[in-house]
Amino acid sequence: MNYNIKDYFDFKFRLKPKHKQKIINTCYFSAVFVAFVLSLAHNNRVEASIDNQDYFSYIIVEDNINQNVENEETIDTSNNIKAMFDMVDNLLTSKNIEKEVTLESGDTLISMLKRVGADRETANDIFYSLKEHYDPRNLKAGQKLKVNVAIDTKSENIKSINYLMIEPVPGERIITANNNGIYETHVEKQEFIDEISSISGTVDGNLSASMNKKGIPMRVISNFINLFSYSVDFKRDLQKDDKFEIVYESQILPDGTLVKSGNILYAGLILRKQKISLYRFMDSNGKVDYYTENGRALKKILDRKPLANKNARISSPFGKRFHPILKKYKIHWGVDYAAATGTPVYAGGDGVVQVVKYNGSYGNYIKIRHNSEFSTAYGHMSRFANGIRPGVRVTQGQIIAYVGSTGRSTGPHLHYEVIQNGRRVNPRTIKASTGENLSGNNLKKFQKVVAKFDKDFGKSFAKGKDLKLAKR
Repeated sequence: MNYNIKDYFDFKFRLKPKHKQKIINTCYFSAVFVAFVLSLAHNNRVEASIDNQDYFSYIIVEDNINQNVENEETIDTSNNIKAMFDMVDNLLTSKNIEKEVTLESGDTLISMLKRVGADRETANDIFYSLKEHYDPRNLKAGQKLKVNVAIDTKSENIKSINYLMIEPVPGERIITANNNGIYETHVEKQEFIDEISSISGTVDGNLSASMNKKGIPMRVISNFINLFSYSVDFKRDLQKDDKFEIVYESQILPDGTLVKSGNILYAGLILRKQKISLYRFMDSNGKVDYYTENGRALKKILDRKPLANKNARISSPFGKRFHPILKKYKIHWGVDYAAATGTPVYAGGDGVVQVVKYNGSYGNYIKIRHNSEFSTAYGHMSRFANGIRPGVRVTQGQIIAYVGSTGRSTGPHLHYEVIQNGRRVNPRTIKASTGENLSGNNLKKFQKVVAKFDKDFGKSFAKGKDLKLAKR
């Protein structure tokens, strides 16, 4: 005959129900206490810890038993004791380990999970739970993920995956966790702090290295150098002990970790006795540019060779030539640069796209208006870049198309024209400024911006003191 625990006590001890229940409860508590001590001792060896949920389970069981004793009720503890020993056995034979996994080329989330030991069903459950908050297809090779797994201490096999954690961007964590066999996903985000940094320093050799020593991010340094690249020859003009000044935006986490560097609000270079100051300003039409302290536009000279391949040879210069197809002398109104098909073509300067079409002998053709005086034109491209259409504003160096041999052409090349006041001129000799100076209400607003900058940062620059300010 099979007995459960209650039957065993009924058979062995002819006691009143109240006394029998007290004995059962005493044994039960003793078993729980021994299991708890053993699990703690085991945890010291395998570096595992009792989960908070298990701890609270003990408290709940204790409360229920105490209540039953007070009510002098008889309970069947056999199932509870079996569950308890199953739980203790689980604690004694498993440990939790967190692994950092790097996605390999060709990896998917499911293939990575299977590689760390998950079965197909578990991998699918995690995938679909995560997909509600984050598309796993956005994961890229080299990205790091954290996986917490339960390991069988006897076989060293994975028993289950406790949770998966992804940090797609600094300050954001996406966690898919096992909740009683069901995987649930939640997102944790830290609040960013918008900060304005004001930093000045002295050039000692290389400008980029000098700025980086002051803690300025490389992306900001690159933008700073680009701002002055049209008016400063850094190899010839910049000397040791020249100075730089910069005010830029950034986003940081509460612990100071940089999340994102933003716009440069002010950039200054002091070259011996000459100071060049540039201020960021948005005019009434929404156009953002950098201006000197008196509202004059930053002088950007049109690029004479707007190609990714700066070593491209001139296959046909500007002026009179013998046409290779028409077989007669004719004025060539641009400069041809021979380059491989697919070579990126850049906008020669900031401006607005006026024409994007197939234009007869020009083939695929683009025309950009830079200001009231200058425009540029580009011909024979194989295709246009995404988003390039009439009315779109482009910036100097932005990819607008790709080299080809469409139209009247004997081979892949870029035909490049500069138009000044409606007249085509030699792109290799013209010095075309593409900036528009501020005037009227725009100038008045800009002057207030300059005055505020001088008030907020002028003294700190004069004293060589760096500032970190919360953005207002």
